Amino acid sequence: MPIALYDTRTRQKRDFRPANEQEVTMYLCGPTVYSYAHIGNFRPAVIFDVLFRLLRDKYGSDHVVYARNITDIDDKINAAAAAKGVDISVITDEFTKIYRDDSAALGILPPSMEPTATGHIPEMIDMISRLLANGNAYQAEGHVLFAVDSFEGYGKLSGRNLEDMLAGARVEVASYKRNPADFVLWKPSSETQPGWDSPFGRGRPGWHTECSAMIEAKLGTTIDIHAGGQDLIFPHHENEIAQSMCVHDNVPLARFWLHNGFLDMGEEKMSKSLGNVKLVHDLLNDWQGEVLRFALLSAHYRAPLSWTEELLSRSRTVLGRFYGTLRRLADVEAADESAPAGLIAALHDDLNTPQAMAKLSTLFKQANQATDLADKQKFKGQILASGKLLGLFAQDPESWFQDDAGSNNEDEPDIDALVKARFEARQAKDWAKADQLRDQLNELKIIVEDGPDGSIWRRS
Repeated sequence: MPIALYDTRTRQKRDFRPANEQEVTMYLCGPTVYSYAHIGNFRPAVIFDVLFRLLRDKYGSDHVVYARNITDIDDKINAAAAAKGVDISVITDEFTKIYRDDSAALGILPPSMEPTATGHIPEMIDMISRLLANGNAYQAEGHVLFAVDSFEGYGKLSGRNLEDMLAGARVEVASYKRNPADFVLWKPSSETQPGWDSPFGRGRPGWHTECSAMIEAKLGTTIDIHAGGQDLIFPHHENEIAQSMCVHDNVPLARFWLHNGFLDMGEEKMSKSLGNVKLVHDLLNDWQGEVLRFALLSAHYRAPLSWTEELLSRSRTVLGRFYGTLRRLADVEAADESAPAGLIAALHDDLNTPQAMAKLSTLFKQANQATDLADKQKFKGQILASGKLLGLFAQDPESWFQDDAGSNNEDEPDIDALVKARFEARQAKDWAKADQLRDQLNELKIIVEDGPDGSIWRRS
């Protein structure tokens, strides 16, 4: 079964076939590590982690090379370092570690490689030199700029003409530019700013240059998949294409371009100016990482996603129900099974995670209704295989419920203790106490399911 993916460049969903099945290549634009990442930053990281898992499942884990870069030189990083009076590496090391820790909490697999911008300055200088030699770039007032007029295909990814792309875009207009759309490949650094020696003077690379150079260095001239957020289509990805194709005789940079939709806060887009940015580092104080991941996968990746308390509560409730089933199956040995065909088909259909979640729900229903041991083993095996593809159910069920008990309210009573006390009261036929404890659990919106060996609970 082929994997069908929506390619932004061709504006159609088409079957994905790598250039070389022995080395499937994928690149995702990673974080700029100057501060904490917000939940919107993690949508592409989670979505394309699922694609990474799916590609490994289809082609073999040793045959998929996934690069997610670290942007560790940037004006925002420079400003943060200057404000604290430290070297930029102090800032970037701190927030790179935080990003990796937050990623792990959301069940995101480490990529095959994490190239850093500062680790590829020589490659960037070489690429810029080739663009100058080819006549695609020029020097002006200490800067090196790419001349967009030199590349006929500029604008094909976004599907707009140059005037439309510039309208409202964050494009710096400077006196040294021949064309307002020309973009910086290299910029001069003052004595107090980080910089590297180059044939064009001491300076630092432009953002777009970084990704093109790292892709060439780590994955080759043409990669199979280039992914990122919808906001990167222009100017970042458009500029990557232009400079990469100009140094490689018009050879395409990527065979497929994938972009995820925006995340909003219900009524408005998440933005720092509106003060509604939700940092993952903060969200993890109130919600388990798996709840955040589940919520991010609840909508199709190309559609907008409204990030609300209701979404998080609903995601936690569903996960609680799923983990409740796994807790009931704790003593059942899982059979060696693949994920159900319907769930795999949903993911192969342009990463249709909502449809995959629906198939997962059906699978848990079947597991709950199973009475035969062989069926329980089969369904548990399928559940765990499905979880491996989606990045779910990596925890022991008891650990999940223990973590979830206080995940949203430090003052909340010990749910496990209340459920245990109610079960013991029922065993002792102390119905008054059992009813009292039941009422207390109802107030906490806890659903209790009684069995011969004890009671289990989940949130309503």
